[in-house]
Amino acid sequence: MENCIFCRIVKGEIESNYVYKGENVIGIEDKFPQAPKHYLLVSKKHIQDITNLTDDDDETITEMYRAVKKIAEEKKLTDLGFRTVINQGVHGGQTIYHLHMHIMGGRRMSWPPG
Repeated sequence: MENCIFCRIVKGEIESNYVYKGENVIGIEDKFPQAPKHYLLVSKKHIQDITNLTDDDDETITEMYRAVKKIAEEKKLTDLGFRTVINQGVHGGQTIYHLHMHIMGGRRMSWPPG
């Protein structure tokens, strides 16, 4: 989508600090971090949200979760733990309608969130 900020990042039109580059997914540092370590995994294909996934997107989701493990290990988040979040829709806190997952760590996370 033309106006989608994540599509523009995927195309290289907007600079980002990459932490992962894969076949179906990219990982970037969050520009507005909510934790000392905050990364985003973004599908290269424009998928509006998790409810718009199809069977054709299985490889994207699999790669996304494998990338979580890789990034968490590289950024030294595995010992004390971290949180992954996919916000879905208005009430779920989604603000950019392009499938992405947050990886946050470096501090204790509270529960319930929000």
